[in-house]
Amino acid sequence: MKASHSRNWKRVQPTSLRHALELCKEYARERRNVSIEGIAVRMGVTDHWTIYKWIQNGRIPANMVHPYEMACGINFVTRFMAASDNKLLIEIPTGRALVDADVVELHNGFGFALQLLTDFYSGKADAGATTDALMTHLNQVAFHHANVIKHAAPEFQFDGPVI
Repeated sequence: MKASHSRNWKRVQPTSLRHALELCKEYARERRNVSIEGIAVRMGVTDHWTIYKWIQNGRIPANMVHPYEMACGINFVTRFMAASDNKLLIEIPTGRALVDADVVELHNGFGFALQLLTDFYSGKADAGATTDALMTHLNQVAFHHANVIKHAAPEFQFDGPVI
């Protein structure tokens, strides 16, 4: 059986808490080669069936969300909870220098979102796919916005010599 790596995980948006839990599990399996048993071990959960139960009923204790996402390597649960409260999450930039691929990705994301938006208003595109593309583009723009702010007001450098 060939593993599927064709999904563009940056464009995936969960539609429910249960879907977010499933997406985290799928990401762990597809991108990190981690099974449910491996997720349980990384979380310190003794019985991996507990995780299956959380996924099945779409309920997870709040204090287990972060360990679950860390074990899976992606934060779909947090993203869903923010989006369900009409909030937008952005990754805190590392302040790294811009590379050409960043601009190309931003441009392509905008083009994709704009095409879907145009298609949506002419009745040719799905609302879910359109909102997913728009959210992805907004996240990319917000990231660059925060990166520019961080560049304008650099943080302390603690890796240099002590005076």
